[in-house]
Amino acid sequence: MTKTNWFTIAIFLFSLIAAPLGSAAEDPAAGIEEAVQIDINSADAAAIAAALDGVGLIKAQEIVAYREMFGAFKTVDELMEVKGIGPGTLERNRDRIALESE
Repeated sequence: MTKTNWFTIAIFLFSLIAAPLGSAAEDPAAGIEEAVQIDINSADAAAIAAALDGVGLIKAQEIVAYREMFGAFKTVDELMEVKGIGPGTLERNRDRIALESE
């Protein structure tokens, strides 16, 4: 092989290796899942369970029951009054919780 062929092969291989690295560097948010916000004052139990990490249908039903019994949540921290919702669950989901329909 000639020097030109080696050079062409080296450039081709480098472009294969560098291409994925370049695209990731251009978009730092690539591959990061965006958290969805849920209004816990209007959402039904199924929507709450789907949107919140560590909250299944039973806990979501408890959230809805609490809301129906005591009215709309005034703060996100008030969620800890619901049976089964502790500080860890609340902190994991704080950015996903909205209180728009007060």
